Amino acid sequence: MVTKLKITNAAKAKKYFQDKMAFTTGPVELERMVAQGQPVHIVDVRGAEDYAEGHIPGAVNLPKDQWTDAKIVKTRLRRNRINVVYCYSHVCHLAATAAIGFASKGYPVMELEGGWRWWKDNDFAVEK
Repeated sequence: MVTKLKITNAAKAKKYFQDKMAFTTGPVELERMVAQGQPVHIVDVRGAEDYAEGHIPGAVNLPKDQWTDAKIVKTRLRRNRINVVYCYSHVCHLAATAAIGFASKGYPVMELEGGWRWWKDNDFAVEK
């Protein structure tokens, strides 16, 4: 089977990639932001048992079963920092789903591309 390429609208592509750059970050960039003292707050939305096995240093855990508890959300997210959310991998939509919900409550958010798997598999620091 031959894949047929479709020429896309350049203006729409520009908008898409500008938005992507504004609301996502990669592990290298996140590590650099933390090292430089940038206002980031790292939020792991994986299950509590997975978080306990290892997570990005300084990350707080906010699994899906706690997203509707306003008191917990208020203690785990920050309004004065960018909440960088991550889940299991690049094919997991849990972080994107969380970002939509958190942003709708007024929290500034970004998604970590590649998630936990990319972070761990590329030998970035891990905290237990």
